[in-house]
Amino acid sequence: MVVFSLYRIAIGALWANKLRTSLTLLGVIIGVTSIMTIISALEGMMGAIEGQLDRMGPSTFIITRLGMITSDEQWREAMKRKPLSLGAIDQIEKECDACEKVCPRAYRSATVKAGSRSLRNVMIGGSTYNMIDIVDFEVSEGRFHSPEDDLYRRQVAFVGAFIKEDLFEGLDPIGKYIRIGGNKYKIIGVAKKQGAMFGNNPDNFVIIPFSVHVKQFGVPRRSMNIMVKAYDVASLNEAQDQIRVILRSRRHVPYNKPDDFSILTADNILETINSITRVFRLGLIGISSISIVVGGIVVMNIMMVSVTERTREIGIRKAIGARRRHIMLQFLFEALTTTLGGGLIGIVIGFLLARMLVGMIDMEISPSALAIFAGLSISTGTGLIFGIYPAMKAARLDPIKALSYE
Repeated sequence: MVVFSLYRIAIGALWANKLRTSLTLLGVIIGVTSIMTIISALEGMMGAIEGQLDRMGPSTFIITRLGMITSDEQWREAMKRKPLSLGAIDQIEKECDACEKVCPRAYRSATVKAGSRSLRNVMIGGSTYNMIDIVDFEVSEGRFHSPEDDLYRRQVAFVGAFIKEDLFEGLDPIGKYIRIGGNKYKIIGVAKKQGAMFGNNPDNFVIIPFSVHVKQFGVPRRSMNIMVKAYDVASLNEAQDQIRVILRSRRHVPYNKPDDFSILTADNILETINSITRVFRLGLIGISSISIVVGGIVVMNIMMVSVTERTREIGIRKAIGARRRHIMLQFLFEALTTTLGGGLIGIVIGFLLARMLVGMIDMEISPSALAIFAGLSISTGTGLIFGIYPAMKAARLDPIKALSYE
């Protein structure tokens, strides 16, 4: 009952000083909003990246010539590497016991036409029929390539959702034709829409049989990589080791030299992205934390003013039996109520701002438990840290001096 009464007194004091309360709220709102915006936006972007990488599956990895480049020096060294060869694919299929499926993948950029409409800079991928078993490609309509399509070099195409929406708006694209560089392809399937990310459109692609890609664009060299699926997660490392031995031997890499190719998994790609962006993310959060400190100082200053103005009130309450802890709790309740209220408002505004910012790069986010917890923790902590000194000062006032204060 005492605690409830103290809380009611604190609410009454805040309501009686609306301007002061509003200024305190504003300081906290600005601080929590900035933190919430940064955390929500970063969480949303990293979640989108993880979602894209999850399509690889836990037992899948990619062999590339260049790998993940993080510096100019790495780029110069990687450019000296020999391209991957088609012969390496056959050798991996024969000699890698831990590999369940192996698929070459090549890509080029070209213009795609359908009737009088055309799309420029479409990613034209070439892969064998088993790519859909290695990568989590969901088919929305029709089908993916078959072994016969690869074997007989049939000019068929599996297209992204953007191709359907732009070139065949309101129509069923299955069975219709597109032209790529003068060659005619029959659409046999449409992929499920993935949605844009970082301004790129992952639905703007056409995948044709690998044999047809080689026929039209030539044997891929610098643009080819090899996708491999191990039998299970337990055999993933074994599959990578076997492939490393096969490729080092085939490419005549000396025993004391590093690999002249890269093996990428979803985990090490994400780890590289995290290491690149870690300093940037910490810097953003650090800069936005300054606003929390400023908001806390605002809370402390206004609470100090409140204590000074209400000195006689504190003296009267002490004279009629209020203890130190009661006075301290009253002012702490005032600080916490203000900062928590500002925190809740800041969480909502911060999420909306983060959604707007992330929407500019064609991504969507949902409320993050981490961001909400961080916002509430920060607002509560601000109230406790910056409200404790004014509350203690009020509790320590001598009642006789307080009653005589003018």
